Amino acid sequence: MRHIVALFGESEKGQFQVPHYVNELPQLVDRLGNPPPESEGLFFAIQALLFQRELIYFRVEAEGYSDPDYFLGLKHLGDRKKTKKLHAVCLPGVGDSKIIHATNAICEMHGSLLITSQKDLYDYLTSS
Repeated sequence: MRHIVALFGESEKGQFQVPHYVNELPQLVDRLGNPPPESEGLFFAIQALLFQRELIYFRVEAEGYSDPDYFLGLKHLGDRKKTKKLHAVCLPGVGDSKIIHATNAICEMHGSLLITSQKDLYDYLTSS
């Protein structure tokens, strides 16, 4: 069984507010294109795929700032009929406590990990 990672990030193409299921690097390039400047989402996506993880990618308009994109994606992940098992949620660029708290509830429900960067964790800890 492969591990499933949900990831929120910017990309050049692909629909917003829709989960993109990706298993291989060529699929990632075809569906989502290149990363915008300063974006970390596709970098984390490539890492997940290289480590043989299945990916559910949610395209957001701006990493860390597009609350509606994040909350619709989290709603999808919270529906057990749509997402049966989730091993990790990755939130590059997010230091917002509202988004992190909502994600924490999803992580507890699935027993999954929250993946973030050092700078985003610092932003979260210093804003609370």
